[in-house]
Amino acid sequence: MLDEVSRIAAEAGRIALARCGGDYERWEKVPGHPVCAVDLEVDAFLRRELTQLDPEAGWLSEETLDVSDRIERSRLWVVDPIDGTRDYLRARSGWAVSVALVEERAAILGVLDAPARGEHWKAAMGEGAWRNGQPIRVSGRREFAGARVPADQLPAVDRDLVPVDRPNSIALRIAMVAAGEADLAATLRWGFEWDIAAAALIASEAGARVTGVLGQPLTFNSAAGAAFGVLVATPDIHAAAVERLRER
Repeated sequence: MLDEVSRIAAEAGRIALARCGGDYERWEKVPGHPVCAVDLEVDAFLRRELTQLDPEAGWLSEETLDVSDRIERSRLWVVDPIDGTRDYLRARSGWAVSVALVEERAAILGVLDAPARGEHWKAAMGEGAWRNGQPIRVSGRREFAGARVPADQLPAVDRDLVPVDRPNSIALRIAMVAAGEADLAATLRWGFEWDIAAAALIASEAGARVTGVLGQPLTFNSAAGAAFGVLVATPDIHAAAVERLRER
């Protein structure tokens, strides 16, 4: 099934890329949360194709009203048709199509397609993670000081860390850790499962330690469809990252 999910996500990426930089309707769902017509087009495509692939799975997506019986189902599609919409609207490359299949509250398949970056990521539970067909692995970072973090700028308290390129997509920032291009990625707020489900599995299968921001386990298909923060790091610096972030 991973190959089929990969194919569907790649086609969704092609649909989105073909419209990127063009003329389409855009608005804000609520202040500070942009959306565009392409989000809805890609969402409809993914729902049709993925539902055909596994009709018994529930559905949770950023662009679909959450009124289903998903929490009563053992499997669930968790989808963000365009993660990193701000970059998409500006015709930048830091966005991705994100698709995960969750079973019994754990992600078992995850795919990210980032066509503007020429990157396609995928993972299956217990089978490893790949980018563009090549196996990926986290870095060997063992010291917290000097760890690379996707960030535009870092606060003074984190001056011992090193900022690196920060795509708008949180999924891509997590994937950077999976590929050894960053050592740590974190969010310090409530967020939605569709932002992190696929990327969390990719990072975990690449050897990262993936938890909530306080070190708590991550599970999916919750009633709220949300989680309090996420922390993805190389295994040897994860505990230090939890301690650094706990006070915040």
